[in-house]
Amino acid sequence: MSGTLIHTCRGAFRAMVASWLVEAATAYNQTSMEKRDGYPAFVLLPVRHLETILSWAFESLPDEILIGFDPLQSMPINPQIFEICGGIDYRDDLFAGQAFVIGEPHLVNRGDSFSVHHVPEEWVDELFAADRGSRGARFTHWMHTHPNCVAIPSAADADAAQHTAGVDMILGIEFSPEGPLPWFEDAEGVRRPLNPEQHIERKGWGSWRRQRKRPVIGRASTGHNIHGLELIAFHRTGVGVNVWLVDDKGRPFGLDS
Repeated sequence: MSGTLIHTCRGAFRAMVASWLVEAATAYNQTSMEKRDGYPAFVLLPVRHLETILSWAFESLPDEILIGFDPLQSMPINPQIFEICGGIDYRDDLFAGQAFVIGEPHLVNRGDSFSVHHVPEEWVDELFAADRGSRGARFTHWMHTHPNCVAIPSAADADAAQHTAGVDMILGIEFSPEGPLPWFEDAEGVRRPLNPEQHIERKGWGSWRRQRKRPVIGRASTGHNIHGLELIAFHRTGVGVNVWLVDDKGRPFGLDS
């Protein structure tokens, strides 16, 4: 599978599914484990799909993109994974597709924060009535990007999620040059950095803004420097959903045992 080639901090071009992304997934899953009791449910997102999404997102900067997913019916979640990844208040009936690994991503739309949630006509047919919301509820799960903005749901995000049968995910991307979109983090909520180095996650993105030089994860094909990523999932009721990043067999990175 092809992915966007980015220029890494070490100066070599490489495909997105590379050591830095595996490192980031492992660090992210460590936090998912530490915070699992704070979530009523979780989803398993294959890193292979995240690679594709990052490729689309970087190629589309500074626009937002909207991605749709369905559960992978051929890959039910292993019962042992439920025991390891579920918290003390885990519910097995919170959303559709909860028992399956997330399937292939589909790039549905590209635009600004006002238009991105509106599904183009080619993704909608007469089966999807107007009462299913602007997205037409074509897919079970959704993800959209927040260019130069934290991965915290806005009022428009929360409204669009009311018609989601599964979960909504947000991918925050900090990049430069910023252009008309300076970094925005004045939002309340739980933030989940997706970075290849643990020390970046501990400090948080706010500390980067006070530094003379921000860390650079890589460079997109558009020429933008990528400084950081965030990833969260939430249910239409407003509760957060834990995300685990997994391999092609549905096994979370970093859980070797």
